[in-house]
Amino acid sequence: MSFDKAFIKSGRNTIIHKEKKLDLVVVNGENHPKIKVTPTGLVPFKEELPRNRREAKERYLEVVHVASVDVFGEVKRLLFIQALDGREYKVDYSKVGTKLFVRIHQDSYL
Repeated sequence: MSFDKAFIKSGRNTIIHKEKKLDLVVVNGENHPKIKVTPTGLVPFKEELPRNRREAKERYLEVVHVASVDVFGEVKRLLFIQALDGREYKVDYSKVGTKLFVRIHQDSYL
């Protein structure tokens, strides 16, 4: 059984959201805030993480563990996320708690 992911990775630190039916929950290590990627942009993810893939699908989510071997293999300080709203967001984990933590990097990448 193959599992088609709701995202693709590009380069060394870019995640591209590609599935409108599922929101992505980006997890970048235990100490960083979780981010939810929706068709309209990025929002903080304050809920409890799904326990497994089935529970995530029931909630229309896909969890992306940045440090897992099949994604980037390490926790990232800087991450770019292309959302379905046509924008590329820059997520700078060294600036958590400031207005520079998540900002629009490119207004239209299409």
